[in-house]
Amino acid sequence: MRKWGLLAAALGLSLAACGGDTTTAGGDGGTGATGGSILDGVINRGQLVCGVDGGIPGFSFVDEAGTYSGLDVDVCRAVAAAVFGDADAVEYRRLDSTERFTALSGGEVDMLSRNTTWTISRDTSLGLEFAPTTFFDGQGMMVRADSGITELTDFEGQAICVETGTTTELNLTDQMRQLGVNFEPVVFQDADAAYAAYDEGRCEGMTSDKSQLIARRSTLPNPDEHILLDATLSKEPLGPVTINNDSAWFDVVKWVTFGLMQAEEFGITSENIGTFDGTDNPDIARFLGQEGTLGSDMGLPNDFMAQVIAQVGNYGEIFDRNLGADSQFGLERGQNALWTEGGLMYSPPFR
Repeated sequence: MRKWGLLAAALGLSLAACGGDTTTAGGDGGTGATGGSILDGVINRGQLVCGVDGGIPGFSFVDEAGTYSGLDVDVCRAVAAAVFGDADAVEYRRLDSTERFTALSGGEVDMLSRNTTWTISRDTSLGLEFAPTTFFDGQGMMVRADSGITELTDFEGQAICVETGTTTELNLTDQMRQLGVNFEPVVFQDADAAYAAYDEGRCEGMTSDKSQLIARRSTLPNPDEHILLDATLSKEPLGPVTINNDSAWFDVVKWVTFGLMQAEEFGITSENIGTFDGTDNPDIARFLGQEGTLGSDMGLPNDFMAQVIAQVGNYGEIFDRNLGADSQFGLERGQNALWTEGGLMYSPPFR
């Protein structure tokens, strides 16, 4: 098997020339003046450079041995498997919320896969391209179980920890203004610092995506002493991100992501993929590259999705081992189930 506000101003100059040269991560294998795609640079380099958070269990987390794991990490691995036939051909770059877009636009990374919310301003004025959503989430609030806080209005005059440079910070301000609640925002550039401050009692609440709160709660000294309020402050569609004006590379990231969902819909897993060799189902045959040119049409091997599934698994497998039934979190699929199961995960046809 072959071897997957201020922020906008700061990015304005680097993104103003999106119609010009494309620079690939790391400066080697770059396309620059040739006007080629990031895909060319990735192939020439022989490795994908993927921007992740690295501190959120279940999404992207690096352990003491330097091993990365999580749903977002598996998306990086899936792209590497599609391009190289080797899911391990990835260099991970840990990026905080304030540096991630600069790193992407500046070519330090080829893509982001780090709990980034799809919004209109990011999609337009920041010059980003959002691949399909890999996790539908909502912003929540974590408090100490004995705090007596049961709803957002209880934060009158209280402090709330929040990571700056995020939709979370803006959503919190909007929600509290709408409710007429005067609170004290305690902002941090780094998520680790924000959760440490919350744990030290410097703020009464910690707000972020609900999935991140659940994951981060598990790392606190006494997880059972903290609860999530019922309130949902926003919609948070999270997924991979590339830069504008590079259709070839965006197509790769987009269709690999869709392929994870389609594989689950087909019932193809990392365990049973071998049973589909020589399938008489034309849709599956095209999907696995046994016939047609779906892969080569976008610069990949025709069996790119076969490589992805064999090495990384389908979306359901990825969800279960990182966040679902086979993980420490045991999250229900909910909105993140396939459309055939009442969820929002839906892939266009592979044909």
